[in-house]
Amino acid sequence: MPNLSLKAKILLLTILPMLVLSLTISWLYQRQARELAEQQVAIFQENLMSSRREALKNHVQLAMNSIQPVLEQMDSGLQRSLAEYRIKHQLRGMRYGSDGYFFAYSPDGTNLVHPTQPELENQNLFDMQDENGQFVIRDLLELAYSGGGYYRYHWRKPTAGSDVNKLSYVIEIPELGWMMGTGLYVDDIAEEIALLEEKVASNVRKSFWASTILLIATLSTVVLIVTLVNMHTTQMADQRLQELANRFVTFQVIQRRNFARELHDGINQLLVSAKLRLNLANRQWPDDKAQDHLDKGAEQLNIAIQEVRRISHNLRPVLLDDLGLEAALHGLLDELEEQTDIGTRRRIRLPKERLPDAIEMTIYRVVQEAITNIRKHAEASQVILSVTCSTQKLTLLMGDNGRGFTVNAEDNSGIGLMNMRERVELLGGKFSVRSNSSKGTLIKAELLMNPQSNKNKELP
Repeated sequence: MPNLSLKAKILLLTILPMLVLSLTISWLYQRQARELAEQQVAIFQENLMSSRREALKNHVQLAMNSIQPVLEQMDSGLQRSLAEYRIKHQLRGMRYGSDGYFFAYSPDGTNLVHPTQPELENQNLFDMQDENGQFVIRDLLELAYSGGGYYRYHWRKPTAGSDVNKLSYVIEIPELGWMMGTGLYVDDIAEEIALLEEKVASNVRKSFWASTILLIATLSTVVLIVTLVNMHTTQMADQRLQELANRFVTFQVIQRRNFARELHDGINQLLVSAKLRLNLANRQWPDDKAQDHLDKGAEQLNIAIQEVRRISHNLRPVLLDDLGLEAALHGLLDELEEQTDIGTRRRIRLPKERLPDAIEMTIYRVVQEAITNIRKHAEASQVILSVTCSTQKLTLLMGDNGRGFTVNAEDNSGIGLMNMRERVELLGGKFSVRSNSSKGTLIKAELLMNPQSNKNKELP
């Protein structure tokens, strides 16, 4: 993403994880839907086959009940041949549905009853195989004589005229030694399963497209919201940055105007006065008044030197450059104690190595401005200063027990607080003020320890 803008990268990094997560969830949903559909089809097929098996068993039981009187007559002396004739006739007449019938075979595989294919009767089908190579009659006989059961094979369907899949249930007629059973053609089950599978697949596809459309709509909405929020945030940030830049420029203009005024009204006047004294002394030399003019000129030059030092200190404190931030802060608090009745408590914990120049100057100016405000407005008797530093950030806490004031977020409660806030925020820090009449005022500033972003900034 080397050619993308920062906004585009942020937007991309916001959308990509959501897109990947949404696609993963959609894929898992589709997979589970297919697995569930397969399970439903398998359950439906099993239930359908189970109902067919139960129906076959009931049909065979009904057939046994219908021939039971004939079998009982055999015990009463009915000839076996006559009994067999009656049972065959009765089984041939028992039909259900369009393709339902009963069949019977002797133990050697000879067909005894087959209503739909009478040409098979009296034929030995023991070695007959279906299209899959199954020995159908042989297997049915074995199953019947082992207690009865179900068997799948291919057999001609009367209404279709072709071999289709069939499920039969067979039992033994013990009195005759015959295998008797019936069957249901299950080709319709395959058709029903195919229809069900197609319907389920159609539902899965519809769900997939519905979830895809929902995903696209959701992502579009998210992209729109993120874009609008990003634009709004960018506009606010640009506006805030412009305000900070304007205030900083205004602050520099005020500082330079004050500096020019002090030079013109203070040092310049002193130097002009000293020059006049020296001219007078030169014209009146060696008169006694000349010495007086020299003394007055020297005194004014000394005052000018002190004024230059004061202005230089305000522009760039020498103590901060020479001894570091900790000594400079102690110097400010010592000066406050010497010139006022305000006591101080201090806790300054800084690393041995020097902090970035911008951070040191910002902390110094914030404390200096706070002391100025305390002197002018607070009417305090105690000042507390705490400066601590970790590898990530520097934290400044400065409080007093003065009369406090009402903090106004709109105008930052005065030019002093505004200057402090802007100095801190110019370095990407956080600045806050709490004040009330009972607890005084507490100023908090936090600056990130990031020399790369602070080393090139020059602060007044």
